[in-house]
This record gives sequence, structure tokens and C-alpha cells, in this order.
Amino acid sequence: MADKEKKGFIKEFKEFISRGSVLDMAVGIIIGGAFTAIVKSLVEDIFTPFLGMILAGVNFKSLSVTIPWGNKPTIMYGLFIEAIVTFLLTALCVFIMIKAINKFRKKKEEEPEAPDPQIELLTEIRDLLANGKTAEAAEKLENKEE
Repeated sequence: MADKEKKGFIKEFKEFISRGSVLDMAVGIIIGGAFTAIVKSLVEDIFTPFLGMILAGVNFKSLSVTIPWGNKPTIMYGLFIEAIVTFLLTALCVFIMIKAINKFRKKKEEEPEAPDPQIELLTEIRDLLANGKTAEAAEKLENKEE
């Protein structure tokens, strides 16, 4: 019985892994990691020095507190502030991207599909026949074919 459960578990796991959503999630995580590196560089190399300049030359990486007991541990709260700023900027960028994607999707959904010319022609013929104008319908059909 344990053999059957093991085979069922393996089969279920294979189905889970082969789903498209899992693969999409993996791609998202990989791209997210690369995107985080870009935002981290934005924070560390551009935003933080600019903020330090505004705050009278404060270097966030050097902000720390050394506790005077034992082996004198150091709390690097400046790096923590940078991590918070990195998180907030990453969240802001993801929010802006999702907002743009949703706007694009909404616009695409609202876009009416182009009418099929054959359906339009058949609809016109049907309407003309319904009104008893068969001679006019034949002329109109001949004019459109030319």
C-alpha cells in the first residue's frame, strides 16, 4: 500500500510541476531577481547618495550603533534603511508595471473586432430580400463585386 501512495504522490507532483502556472511562476521569480538587482543598484548608487547629500552628507552604509558589552556587536541600521528603501522602490515599480499591463489589457478588451465583410454583405442581401427589393439587391451585389 505504501508503494501505491508513493507512486500516486510522484504522479501528483509531476502534474503539479508540469502545469503552466508553475513555469510562469518560475520565470517570474527569475525576472524578479534580476529586477531586484536593478532596483537595488538604483537605491544604492543613485537614490541613497542623493538622499545623503540632501541630509548634509549622511552616508547610510556607515550608520551603525556599537553595543559596548561583550564582543561589542554592531547594529548596521543604515543598511536596514537602504533595504527598506529598496523594498519600497521595488514595490512601486511592480505596482506601476501591473497598472500599465492592466490598462493595456483593458484597452485591448474594449477594442471592437473588425466586422467581417462577408457577413456585412450577407446581412445587406438578407435585409434587401426581406424588404422585397430583389432587383436592387442583385445590382448592389454586382457593384460590390466589381
